[in-house]
Amino acid sequence: MATDHREVGTAPDSPAAVATQPAGEGRGPASGGGAARGCDSRSAPQLLLDNQLCFLFHRISRDLTAIYRPLLSELGLTYPQYLVMMVLWERDGMGVGEIGERVCLDSGTLSPLLRRLETAGLVRRHRDALDERRVTVHLSGEGRELRTRALEVPNSLAEHLTDDLTEYRALHRQLSELATRLERQLEP
Repeated sequence: MATDHREVGTAPDSPAAVATQPAGEGRGPASGGGAARGCDSRSAPQLLLDNQLCFLFHRISRDLTAIYRPLLSELGLTYPQYLVMMVLWERDGMGVGEIGERVCLDSGTLSPLLRRLETAGLVRRHRDALDERRVTVHLSGEGRELRTRALEVPNSLAEHLTDDLTEYRALHRQLSELATRLERQLEP
């Protein structure tokens, strides 16, 4: 069934118009445009789960986390801990606020995470002598050594995504541009 784009107020080739077209074949239970409990999905294809980019991102996030889990368990890290360690491997001695901003975690999530990393002997937290409100985080010797063991994690993950470096870089660029565009829209 063709969608009348005048009805939904979108150009036929716009992203919004794509979301109003019925899901393609083989894309999951919702494909085929069938009805469920009296709801005809053909009359509202924009509400089909398989037409939602946000659902694709949800599925991808869930699957990537599952792929990361065994890789990171060998390092004794969770995914959020891994993010913090990568930031500290880039620049040791960052403030807690800087780390939180960099890895997109609030202080309520970050503080217990840092406490666990400190208990594991991977980092040390220091209160600034000049400004007691500022806490910096420093890698321990063990935390610096863990970096060597972690070097294969990105390659192992990349193998699950593609075996073509050009395709990997293009995907990274597209997703980075999307993330930047969304961040700009959320700015006050």
